[in-house]
Amino acid sequence: MAGKANFTPDEWARVVASPMVASMAITAADPSGLWGLLKEAMSGGWALLEARQGAQTNPLAKAVAEDITTPDTRTAARDQVQTQFKGLQLGELKGKAIEELRSVAALVEAKAPEDAAGFKAWLNEVARKAAEAGNEGGFLGFGGVPVSDAERATLGEIAAALGTASPSQA
Repeated sequence: MAGKANFTPDEWARVVASPMVASMAITAADPSGLWGLLKEAMSGGWALLEARQGAQTNPLAKAVAEDITTPDTRTAARDQVQTQFKGLQLGELKGKAIEELRSVAALVEAKAPEDAAGFKAWLNEVARKAAEAGNEGGFLGFGGVPVSDAERATLGEIAAALGTASPSQA
């Protein structure tokens, strides 16, 4: 079973930050106003909570979810995201996030091959839940579609970057 010990501190911060990065890619694909942004951001937190409570069977996802509750890990993950995405324009954010997910997938394959497939599938689910969190194209959170065409395309890009099948979409 892979966990924090399999990675350097910088690598672990990237792995722990990867659910946030997946959500960021979706949000950047089709920003949906303040309410949609909040829902999409919260979906990543819910995915971590589900993994921590054992709803997620992948050991690496569970290790990430448990360790992110420690102040040092949470700070390292936040600093990783801030450093990596600082100064980017919204149009650059999605591409950079997908590039980072590709890099994290390769890192996990190298350092935790037994858990890599399940972890990457979990990141796909995090992205799918972010895409489905807020309706796109509505007014004040009402109407619209659950997943926009731009988000659907981004889910495909994330799946390709992770080397997994695209998650089922609403």
